[in-house]
Amino acid sequence: MAKAGISRRTALRAGAAAGGAALAGGSGVALAGGRRVRGGVTTFVVVTGASGAPGGIDALSLRGHRTVGVPLPGHRATDAQFALDHQCPQDPASLATRPSPLAGIGLDDYAEAAIRVVRAVAGFGPVVLYGGSMGGAVLNRVGNAVPHLVDRMVYDTAFCCVDLACPEDYLATPEGSTSLAGALADLVVADPAVIGAVRVNYRTADREALAGLKELLMAGADDAEFHGALAHLHPDESLTVGREDSRVRADTWGRVPRTFIRHTEDRMIPLALQDRMIAEADRLTPRNRFDVRTVRAGHQATEEEFQRIVGVLDGLPECRR
Repeated sequence: MAKAGISRRTALRAGAAAGGAALAGGSGVALAGGRRVRGGVTTFVVVTGASGAPGGIDALSLRGHRTVGVPLPGHRATDAQFALDHQCPQDPASLATRPSPLAGIGLDDYAEAAIRVVRAVAGFGPVVLYGGSMGGAVLNRVGNAVPHLVDRMVYDTAFCCVDLACPEDYLATPEGSTSLAGALADLVVADPAVIGAVRVNYRTADREALAGLKELLMAGADDAEFHGALAHLHPDESLTVGREDSRVRADTWGRVPRTFIRHTEDRMIPLALQDRMIAEADRLTPRNRFDVRTVRAGHQATEEEFQRIVGVLDGLPECRR
């Protein structure tokens, strides 16, 4: 598809859609508000952001915690994200027309997958549901549905929809106006209406397009780390997740302790937009406000930056032993 034919809304959609025994016992550790940390080993359930591959966080496992990634539909190893047309030399005509394995998959499917993992691990000890970027929409849905199974939710520069319905709505606000999500337009290689998803060619050799993508995602990385990060991204993402209603509910989601990790250098979800979502959530549940932490990092943290995030996660109350 010609770059000139890609609308700003499609580019924002790409950015909004961009971008895993015996029951454990114990008396637990008391927390504010009467909620208690359950005994047992803490499990971090990780929800990837747009185009991400499922996986846990090794650095947390090395600190004694369990981590498991949610196998989001369309992003599993058997879901045919990658085909011969994506290898070199690439086949632009096939990339532009081959139906996506994500066609018809939406936020309900993502939330169901996350809930299955949460149910599977909840008997072993505290569950910390962690998500970045678009993964926040999944956290919202899970918190609305099974708050009794989640001990804490962690939004790592992630969308938390409160007053507005969806991530696309937030990117269209004044606070979202400085987002560089439009840089993804140069890498979209298919009409979403034709393939049923947003397809981004992260394997492009277009230097200008890659420079814009680096500024958007991780400007603080050197080229080696940036290209390594691109190699882990999936080309296809759901067409609808970024525009489906994921507003949180005070009576369910609002009961769960929550942490927001602000990224000061984020060019996808600008800091002002992160702060807007935090403020809206705190107004919704003033007796259960975000525990706010701040790191100097871009939208996708570099390895060095992510070590500081791991320190935040390891220091959560649910990780006390």
